[in-house]
Amino acid sequence: MSTNIVTSHLETDVTPESKEGSISKSTYKWKLVWSHVLIMVFIYAGGLYGLYLFLFYCSWKTCLWTYIYGTISFQGVTAGTHRLWSHRSYKAKLPLRIILMICQSMTFQGHIYGWARNHRAHHKFSDTDGDPHNAKRGFFFSHVGWLLVLKHKDFINKRKTICVDDLESDPVVQFQRKYYLPLVILLCYLLPTIVPWYFWNESLSISWYTAAMFRHCVSLNATYCVNSIAHLFGTKPYDKRIFAVENSLISVVTYGEGWHNYHHVFPWDYKTSEFGNSRLNQTTMFINFFAKIGWAYDLKTVTKELIERRARRSGDGSKFNFENHHNNNDVWGWGDFDMKTEDIEEVKKYNKLVEF
Repeated sequence: MSTNIVTSHLETDVTPESKEGSISKSTYKWKLVWSHVLIMVFIYAGGLYGLYLFLFYCSWKTCLWTYIYGTISFQGVTAGTHRLWSHRSYKAKLPLRIILMICQSMTFQGHIYGWARNHRAHHKFSDTDGDPHNAKRGFFFSHVGWLLVLKHKDFINKRKTICVDDLESDPVVQFQRKYYLPLVILLCYLLPTIVPWYFWNESLSISWYTAAMFRHCVSLNATYCVNSIAHLFGTKPYDKRIFAVENSLISVVTYGEGWHNYHHVFPWDYKTSEFGNSRLNQTTMFINFFAKIGWAYDLKTVTKELIERRARRSGDGSKFNFENHHNNNDVWGWGDFDMKTEDIEEVKKYNKLVEF
């Protein structure tokens, strides 16, 4: 998953000069952007102090408020920016898109347009120099280090090839992009701080450091864990050639985003996992609820036969025993022109879809 700084996805489109073509780790110089370093220090310092106050000083009401506000806001990332706008794994009517935009603004992880564009590049060029948080550069880089340095030239160039016509034509996405700064100041910082102070007389200092700073820091690092831990530690039942893994702990922390090996193989599946229920996947439950009332529709998932074929063909054997074969046709989600025709037709038939 991706993010925007102060937040998460640095948009500094400047990289060190390099030779044409891909660059090895040894020639990619990690040049620090000190403004980004200072911002991250501010976020982490405030988050750590907020954790201290959360554990020892704030009232139970403020603790509960922080948890509820954080849980609601994170659906804007998982159900919204990730599964809806990045991968187009389902469609949402205007009221749901507005709700998800508001929730996503509460997390301050970068506007939807930049988050989704960068995340599509991450899937399309995963674990290469075109991947903004390439896991081959190690845990620290893929977790937070990539936010502190100039972007790799390959990422800047390859990101330009990603189709974002749908994002540019979405009025909700463009509204948030235009008014992003006032939205995040209000929703990520002011609102969660004012509510405990106004309604149950929590001190402004404790409200700020717990409901705003601590919650924001936790939200960022939950997302970072998908980029780092879920690319390094776990099993690979669907494709053993990629770095993305299955990690149930990360699914708990991120409301269902830890089934990452499956997700990179089938990025258009709205569940981001093989499991048809809400097991360690509260985001799927969230989407299913709105599907029942008609606000979410055209939910895309994968047949058991297609899952089994892929696992037998390229998995690590943790699901089936088989002889491995490689498949290098990465896609960013539903709508990628590199999707196999037979996969498209099978998904359309299984989910009763009319259009591509």
